[in-house]
Amino acid sequence: MLHSVLAGFALGFSLIMAIGAQNAFVLKHGLKGEHVLPLVLTCAVSDAILIAAGVAGFGALVLAAPWLVTVAKWGGAAFLFVYGAMNFQAAFKGGEALDVNGMRIAPLWSALSTCLLLTWANPHVYLDTVVLLGGISAQYEQAWAFGAGAILSSFVFFFSLGFGARLLRPVFTSTRAWRVLDVLVGLTMWAIALKLFLM
Repeated sequence: MLHSVLAGFALGFSLIMAIGAQNAFVLKHGLKGEHVLPLVLTCAVSDAILIAAGVAGFGALVLAAPWLVTVAKWGGAAFLFVYGAMNFQAAFKGGEALDVNGMRIAPLWSALSTCLLLTWANPHVYLDTVVLLGGISAQYEQAWAFGAGAILSSFVFFFSLGFGARLLRPVFTSTRAWRVLDVLVGLTMWAIALKLFLM
């Protein structure tokens, strides 16, 4: 059983570690200290639901209904393009820096709705969690243990990213550092959007 858990953890962690829209969003909020716990829980629980669905055999359903992936693809690409443009606009203005004392906190509902869109409107999420992890789990005698390991990796990753970001806060008191981050986030969003358009 431990072998299955470790295998699921290793594969899940390697898939989620790649820089993506969701990770960049969590990093930014972690740096600001805005709604970190609700956001990391949203990401990790979403992954848990999708991984559990994959282990339960729903990967076949996603493959059987390709229109679901198509809807997520175009909707996700459009959203990522707009969100990337917002980051470029913030970088162009260049007025943002991390001021913990005078910082204006974004509403929780706004942060959560963006987080949910970045998670559930990304077809790669379904391919990685439901199809890939679900399919590989079927090769293990204890598929649920493999799935549990993958779910654990998601919780470890998002909590580390969200709460570990505070270690970088001293760097982001500079407007220049924040402008660079906004440009990098914008480029990440547009690169993923372009990749979706070309799929």
